[in-house]
Amino acid sequence: MATADQVKALVRSHAAGDESRFYSVALQVAARAARSGQSKFAQELRELIDEAKSAAGRPSRTARPVPVTQPRGELAGLLAVSYPDLRLSDLTVEPTVRERLERVLTEQHQAERLREHGFRPMHRLLLVGSPGTGKTMTAGVLAGELRLPLFLIRLEVLITKFMGETAAKLRMVFDAVEATRGVYLFDEVDALAGDRSSANDVGEIRRVLNSFLQFLDADDSASLIVAASNHPQLLDRAVFRRFDAVVEYPLPTREIAREVIKQRLSTLGTKGVVWKQIDEVTAGLSHAELTLACEHAAKEALLSGLDRVTTGMLVAALRGRRHAAGG
Repeated sequence: MATADQVKALVRSHAAGDESRFYSVALQVAARAARSGQSKFAQELRELIDEAKSAAGRPSRTARPVPVTQPRGELAGLLAVSYPDLRLSDLTVEPTVRERLERVLTEQHQAERLREHGFRPMHRLLLVGSPGTGKTMTAGVLAGELRLPLFLIRLEVLITKFMGETAAKLRMVFDAVEATRGVYLFDEVDALAGDRSSANDVGEIRRVLNSFLQFLDADDSASLIVAASNHPQLLDRAVFRRFDAVVEYPLPTREIAREVIKQRLSTLGTKGVVWKQIDEVTAGLSHAELTLACEHAAKEALLSGLDRVTTGMLVAALRGRRHAAGG
């Protein structure tokens, strides 16, 4: 018969509308029954699964999007919902970062296997690094790869000046995390989880942080919680312990910078670009700044009647971004 974890997994997958996961767990139950000698029950369960798949008119491997209506009432102002169509291949990051994300995705895809042995997949991630290095995009990539909705928590609405109101709103967010499987992004989380020992701290902010930590501790959902910070030095030390993984996003190396440029200029091509000259001006620029420079150079080329970006145009655009960034 089904284990307790399998029964819970069946209920969760049904509530989330995840047919692929539901059928996968059901097949695990059938396999367990067959191993324990209940062959008739196992066969009947497999036949029921096959009939359900046929009636649905689509293969079990194709998980349909989680049916999410726009949050209602006060929750509508706290969460911005989207369905990203991003993949890991769209994200140009250092190999070490990519490996960490691949591991997260692998554990999510093999979640039931891990749970059967008493382990939980990684589902709480803290992303730290300079602005424009791909942290926010990572949340979209995770949602796209797992075919889940992305919920952006609007901290400017969440954090208020009234005693106890922020914690109450935070509870609403975590209730949503439990109720609807998705990727929940706390961007610029240092506004919510700043160091409690700060001289500028006030009692209400400390209480909000304590509530945030308690909600993270109590989280037993199938959702992914992603927090991103440009200033990890401002975070309270207790925050780091609440996450399964802390992923650092460095500024792009020379090799990564080239990949970002080639990818963004793929429609025009980079044939004839003198990379040695480009390398001299990419150091210290973020992924976002490199992308903006490419877009500026590409538009300059098209408006000039050219079908490719010249080295000079690209160098000028990169230097412009460096100047805008204060470099």
